[in-house]
Amino acid sequence: MLINPTIEKLRDMKLKVMAQLLSDSDPALRELSFEERFGIMVEKEWESRKNSRIKRYIHKASFSINACIEDIDYTAERKIDKKTIQTLSTCTYIIQKLNIVITGKTGSGKTFLACAFGNSACRHGYTVKYYRIPELLLEIQDAKNENRYSKFMNQLQNVKLLVLDDIGLKSYTLEESRDILEVAESRYNKASTILSGQIPHTHWYDLFPDPTIADAIMDRIVHNAYILALDSKKSMREVMAEKMIREAEHSD
Repeated sequence: MLINPTIEKLRDMKLKVMAQLLSDSDPALRELSFEERFGIMVEKEWESRKNSRIKRYIHKASFSINACIEDIDYTAERKIDKKTIQTLSTCTYIIQKLNIVITGKTGSGKTFLACAFGNSACRHGYTVKYYRIPELLLEIQDAKNENRYSKFMNQLQNVKLLVLDDIGLKSYTLEESRDILEVAESRYNKASTILSGQIPHTHWYDLFPDPTIADAIMDRIVHNAYILALDSKKSMREVMAEKMIREAEHSD
């Protein structure tokens, strides 16, 4: 049997890794049985496709920073419960369609943690999208102006994990409140959402002019969420800057 035609057919079927292994096989593989060798080729192809899919998910998520669970700082002053983080990193909350609320002052690491959870979700095979809430509200307004509001909202609803950063930078108008409620309503018991902001979630009521809308938003997001309140006496940006300086000095 000629190998070259088989290699070309594998490439034609987009099985590039299997084609490469068959073309430049390790001599040790030739000593294996057909089933063993074929199993290894399939495994390598599967791993390659999985890694490509993860990279694609991470790219489409548009995270503001590159963060992962393994790089979370658990120093005592931050008061982050490692067991809770490890539980959330399994993404069981996405299966259960629960949410995560992260609060803390500027520099406490809210965005890093939110993006790390998003990165973990991508690695578990879930679609993720990151927005700062001011940017999301502008996107929604643009969608309304361009008569694609329904399409845009459907896209948000279909994302398995929606990460909304910087809630509460200002009080919201009635229209903005309704837009936020619509996002929360469309995802309630259907998909998971992460919200992060400086203001404790108990004060979010004050962000919305209509108490009824405020109650509805809280009911759909906060009441079925893990609450993570970060407390750091030192800005994580300052900590990371000091770390980079030390690493630069040691490399000289």
